[in-house]
Amino acid sequence: MSVPSNDTVHPKPVTEIDAKRWLDVDFPGLEFGVAEYAEGPTGCTVFHFPQVASLHIDVRGGSPGINGEHLTLTNAICFAGGSLYGLEASTGVAAELFEKRGYSTPWMDIALVQGAIIFDYGRRENAIYPDKELGRSAVRALRPGRFPLGPHGAGCSATAGHGATAELSGQGGATRQVGATRLALFTVVNAYGAIVDRAGNVVRGNRDAQTGKRRRAEDVVAQTGAYDPPPLRARGPTPNTNLTLLATDQKLDPLQLRSVARQVHSSMARAIQPFNTRWDGDVLFAVSTQQVENAVLDEVSLGVVASEIAWDAVLASFDP
Repeated sequence: MSVPSNDTVHPKPVTEIDAKRWLDVDFPGLEFGVAEYAEGPTGCTVFHFPQVASLHIDVRGGSPGINGEHLTLTNAICFAGGSLYGLEASTGVAAELFEKRGYSTPWMDIALVQGAIIFDYGRRENAIYPDKELGRSAVRALRPGRFPLGPHGAGCSATAGHGATAELSGQGGATRQVGATRLALFTVVNAYGAIVDRAGNVVRGNRDAQTGKRRRAEDVVAQTGAYDPPPLRARGPTPNTNLTLLATDQKLDPLQLRSVARQVHSSMARAIQPFNTRWDGDVLFAVSTQQVENAVLDEVSLGVVASEIAWDAVLASFDP
């Protein structure tokens, strides 16, 4: 019996997202496009910057899947499920932007697109992945202002925790304004570790099926002697990788943008424990639209605020 795939099922893109929760986003120069295959379920989430923006990519963990990593500028970033096959969605984003630009081919007219993926096959018995058509559909659905939270887009089948203790998570977001500077952070949490709140409680993942209680990583190790690392090439509910976009309109030079990216990505270890493991392919994209001068807010202070927003975004990634 063949496994259901894009070739046999021919899934239909869905861009009218029925989310329980939405984040209102006031960030000029940023649009969102979300497209899903309910047959997976799986999907992709596209962040579009119509005016080219500065970029730094911070890659951590042992299993990243990414394209366009060499670029320092961006027009669009595509998060997708489907493991490495899902990188095809980002080629669809590029193709649709190519069409929207009238197939113009001068050097400066080429759309700059990055993609990153999560492994989201653990909770579903099919091989459906976000393909080129789904990426194109997400671009056609681009809108400013509202971002769906929870198990949608690239987060359709994302989980927190691993093995039998994993729980459905999704994509989260949070925003803040400090003086003239806008900050927005979006993340798809598909973590080997569990989600931890500011009181130190595990709120998603590491859930004991018998007791219903969630355990901290150190308690799991203390009680069992190991944090249950998955075998290589494992099938089963062990999908991992956390994808994050930090966007600001504050002017930052390349060194400052890299510094903020590292600071914020490191801070996410407070919200996801353990973080950056061998089984994760964590990637953070730091983007500046370079629109606002704010000499009062130095890069470290900006990173402090963005780090708190990152924690908020992680906590917003799953439906209660």
